[in-house]
Amino acid sequence: MRKIVVLCFVFCLPLCSVGQTKEVLNVGILLDYFDTNKIDLFDELKNEIKAVVGEDAEVKFDDENILVADLDVKKAQENYNTIITKDVDIILAFGLVNNEVIARVKSHPIPTILFGVVSNDLIKIKEGQTTSEINNFSFIITSKSYASDLLTLHQLSNYNKVGIIIEDGVVDGVDVEGFMDTVAQDLDVDYKVIPFKSLDDILSNIDGIDAAYLVGGFYLQESEIKTLANEFIKRKIPSFTNNTITDLDNGLMATNQAKQNLNQFFRRVALSVEDVVSGKNLKDIPIYLEYDNELTINYNTAQLVELPIKNSLLATTNFVGNFNKVIYDKKYGLVEVLHNIIQDNLGLQVEKANINLAGKDVQSAKSEYLPNLSASASAAYVDPGLAEVANGQSPEFSTSGNIGLSQLVYSEAVSANVSIQKSLEQAQIQNYTSEELNTVLEGANTYLNCLILKANLQIVSQNLELTKTNLQIAKQNFEAGQSGKSDVLRFQSELAQGSQLLIEAINSLKQSFFELNKVLNNPIDQKIDVEDLELQVELFERYNYSKWSRFLDNPKLRKKLIDFLVEFALENSPELKSLDYNLEATDRSLKLYSGGRFVPTLALQGQYIHELSRSGKGVGYPTGFPVIPDGYYNVGASLTIPLIDQNKQNINKQIAIIQKDQIEINEQDLKLQIASNINNAILDLINQIANIELSKVSERTAEEGLELTQASYNSGAVNIVQLLDAQNNYLEAQLANISANYNYLFSALQLERSLGYFFLLHTVEENEEVIRRFEEFALRN
Repeated sequence: MRKIVVLCFVFCLPLCSVGQTKEVLNVGILLDYFDTNKIDLFDELKNEIKAVVGEDAEVKFDDENILVADLDVKKAQENYNTIITKDVDIILAFGLVNNEVIARVKSHPIPTILFGVVSNDLIKIKEGQTTSEINNFSFIITSKSYASDLLTLHQLSNYNKVGIIIEDGVVDGVDVEGFMDTVAQDLDVDYKVIPFKSLDDILSNIDGIDAAYLVGGFYLQESEIKTLANEFIKRKIPSFTNNTITDLDNGLMATNQAKQNLNQFFRRVALSVEDVVSGKNLKDIPIYLEYDNELTINYNTAQLVELPIKNSLLATTNFVGNFNKVIYDKKYGLVEVLHNIIQDNLGLQVEKANINLAGKDVQSAKSEYLPNLSASASAAYVDPGLAEVANGQSPEFSTSGNIGLSQLVYSEAVSANVSIQKSLEQAQIQNYTSEELNTVLEGANTYLNCLILKANLQIVSQNLELTKTNLQIAKQNFEAGQSGKSDVLRFQSELAQGSQLLIEAINSLKQSFFELNKVLNNPIDQKIDVEDLELQVELFERYNYSKWSRFLDNPKLRKKLIDFLVEFALENSPELKSLDYNLEATDRSLKLYSGGRFVPTLALQGQYIHELSRSGKGVGYPTGFPVIPDGYYNVGASLTIPLIDQNKQNINKQIAIIQKDQIEINEQDLKLQIASNINNAILDLINQIANIELSKVSERTAEEGLELTQASYNSGAVNIVQLLDAQNNYLEAQLANISANYNYLFSALQLERSLGYFFLLHTVEENEEVIRRFEEFALRN
């Protein structure tokens, strides 16, 4: 008999009750290894066998008929010799070691089924053979392929040297290197066989590889798989497993094993047992088991090993893990984002610079009252003829120095400009406050948008997996004749559309992180994440959101609350304060161009002149003429009263009057706008509160409706249109529920922007003071 390689399944076998009126089928079990962690798997297999055999026989799994080889070939031989002497009706043998023994058996006195999952890469079957062709004996060859797995891993990671991790016993019994030589040559890569008996054997031999393929490892504990996966992640090594998707749940990166493959295996075992019960000879039952090869990737592990997933794989790939769990250098909370925006946002830095410029304008205006000191030097040449008759007043050559000092004592225009610039500076400060509030709201909106898109990505991913499940149901129904091929084609179309939505959702989330980085003045491509927010959590309790919600939910307090918030907003509005300061500046201009224009301007000035040198013609003074001193000074005062200035004063006065009227109109309009914003925001909050509760109900009922419709479609009771409607309804309900929660918070932040006061940016004491003020307001009104 040809050698068969079986990768082992190990089960712990509880005792079944014995029926008294049915034919009893005593099952003997030969195991390579005893693993208590596989009890649940055996329970599934046992239940499947009982369900398939049904009323035909009472299946018994007695402890004394369970023999374990502990991975020892000699003991496995002893176990086989023992089991055929026992009162058993069928032998189920699992594993490579038992395969080594049973492969040498020439005749099988008891029907024997050699089970496990055997890859067709390592099995040599003559062309056209579909059964074992051995009396009382059968085995399984699956369609899964090690070569296909290695090709998929290469497509994912483009590795240069792959580690083949396989049990030591398998290496001894199979020409692994001969097989790998062919695969490595086809892929143009190198490989390293890593035989192991324990986890330490693997961990100590993975140096030098840039990809890992876990061929064996079924006996490894879940904790050991997690340790191995963490080591691969630490070293940035992409990993692939030949085992079930459970390995991916424990951190390995990818597998070609579909979720339903294990169920198919259990069903084949059960059907083979039923064949024995019905009297069939095992030599006549099929040996091939066709598996669905579906690539499944742990999304988070792929991120951790920095392996980008090709968009072309999304439609045909299943994912495990959490799409919301992203790799980041910095994770932000909402309050941190708001504070960082105030500190680092570039737009706000520009506005701060405008405040500094306004301050400089004030300094410039004030500087008009500072003394002005100047110094100058001059040289002169006079016609010699003139110099001779100038009596020494204008020598031919002369140089002199001049120092001048002027001081403005009072000017109505200058004083008015100082006052105006001070008001404009304060207006600029209020403009900055307004821009800060706007930027904080924009940052909060960007943050919440990231959260919505994270949730949207998770929902779209789940919907894609649901579409794949429904596609499988459609295929099964088509194969069973319950539906036409059009259902399969429709779900394949839905799968393509769902894959496109997933790609868009992934890119939209990345774009939202880009935008948040921009608002925070981070490098655009910095890896960031945002902390999830839930309503009624500690953060919002600490900032009294729940108390304000209770005020809002009380119809008797609602009108008083709105009146208080309008009053509070008018008091805090930086836009109103800015208009007030601009109005002050305009009033000062109006005062200047009215009676102020007749206020005289008083100034003092003085200078000292010193003749440094004189030469040439006309240097001397005639006899009898006084000698002018080399240095002399003069001082003076000026008083100026403007009378007529080309009518500019009247024109400027009229301009100031128009500007004042304009500001007052803007002020009235702004007050109305603030009141309107407050009222609209309150109504929006009420809508969002109702929307939250209704969306929860909608999502819950949509989920129940989908489950019922899916079950009905599976049984052929409803058509594909009803199933698609149920699926789309559930998708929309999920998105609506997520959006409702975040929309409520954003509506609250919009209200706070209208108030000119963000609770998240103030202390608990300051927020309590606002509540106290409202409570007093409510008592007075």
